[in-house]
Amino acid sequence: MKIGVPKEIKNHEYRVGLTPPSVADLVSAGHEVMVETQAGAGIDFEDADYEAVGATILPDAKSVFAAAEMIVKVKEPQAVEIAMLEPRHLLFTYLHLAADKPQAEGLMKSGATCIAYETVTAQGGGLPLLKPMSEVAGRMSVQVGAHYLEKEQGGRGILLGGVPGVAPAKVAILGGGVSGINAAQMAVGMRADVTIYDLNMARLAELDMFFSSQIKTAYASKAAITAAVKNAHLVIGAVLVPGAAAPKLVTREMLKTMKRGSVLVDIAIDQGGCFETSHATTHEDPVFEVDGVIHYCVANMPGAVARTSAFALNNATLPFALKLANMGADAAMAADPHLAAGLNVSGGKIRHKAVADALDLTFEPA
Repeated sequence: MKIGVPKEIKNHEYRVGLTPPSVADLVSAGHEVMVETQAGAGIDFEDADYEAVGATILPDAKSVFAAAEMIVKVKEPQAVEIAMLEPRHLLFTYLHLAADKPQAEGLMKSGATCIAYETVTAQGGGLPLLKPMSEVAGRMSVQVGAHYLEKEQGGRGILLGGVPGVAPAKVAILGGGVSGINAAQMAVGMRADVTIYDLNMARLAELDMFFSSQIKTAYASKAAITAAVKNAHLVIGAVLVPGAAAPKLVTREMLKTMKRGSVLVDIAIDQGGCFETSHATTHEDPVFEVDGVIHYCVANMPGAVARTSAFALNNATLPFALKLANMGADAAMAADPHLAAGLNVSGGKIRHKAVADALDLTFEPA
């Protein structure tokens, strides 16, 4: 199969769809890989590194899209990239369509087959291609939250872990999944006062056993979240409904009860965000303030630690990329229902029910 890797063009996105080690595996399996010049420069890979493992370097994205059958990316295609997609293309990347109707309509119009990393499932449950970036985003959420609590950043002027004689910051984590547990690990490591909220009692029991007395757990009732938001210095939104828009757990009214200079970090922003006042931001302009509360809602958080993120993502995506290249999309999805769960768009139709429901579009199973 002819596989193309364009350079990412989203704001401050330095990751790359395939690293040189991944390219080497695909080439050794008999496939042809074409990489846009400087696609890996953001994580310190030069064109020569790709050529050394058998890739062909092409001068621009247009050349890559024209030559390739499968396009492997990191972030959702931007409008100029969607315009280059054709029915013959297989697109393999993050899409997050539930919060992006224009993108969904553009992909439908293209006729391309589009498999989203974030809805591919695993035999034992979970979302294996979302997990590595959820781990990164969860850990980063505490890092950036601590930074924006600093007074010169507009925050309340609180050290997350406190010092002897001064209490640590209160951190409320909404969601006990992959992002939530990674956020908790970092917050505990920084000696914060941490509480995780979730609707799944079995998950709360697991977290209680895992962290022992280092954290508190609470059932995520509306009353509990209302109280948490009022008392917390840092609130991390880490909820996920696979393929669907994130539920709005924190309302504008709740925001008015928060301490001035408190911080919200919305990890769920790719799926529309779980705070009513959230809107997507960029690494260039990452925060905004509403009612004295700082909002960090960067839609590609892991791009800030691009090298770590690119390798973590490739570790997860490469086996699926190999399967798609070796068998072709239809045969690969027929053989693997978990990969088939990643199909969001094909033949001009929405193929994932949660996406269709979120966008009020017709769902037609493949």
